[in-house]
Amino acid sequence: MSGSGGISHLEKWRITRGFLAWRLRQAEQQVRTLEAQEEEQRRRSRRARAEQLWKIEPQRSGSVTLLHRGGCGLFDNAGALIDREAVLAALREPDVETCPVCAPETGLTVQ
Repeated sequence: MSGSGGISHLEKWRITRGFLAWRLRQAEQQVRTLEAQEEEQRRRSRRARAEQLWKIEPQRSGSVTLLHRGGCGLFDNAGALIDREAVLAALREPDVETCPVCAPETGLTVQ
């Protein structure tokens, strides 16, 4: 302690250090929260984009080629998504069928 009855410089610095450590923990938590929110937003954006596109499940022995909505979980691949024009072309093929779960043909008109 100082001679005047107040706290010493050392004690002031210990208090400052404790306060700054507390603020650092708060800042780190806030960064983790914001990073998680950004990742969730990226995931939602990818999902929304996939829902606007389609994907094709290749034919396997004894099965047909299946067309799915981009977000359909029955066929989960990291392959390329296709646009409306490619879907319309695929639907004209005799060996391409649509997924009975995600109904990828909904809203499309085959010309």
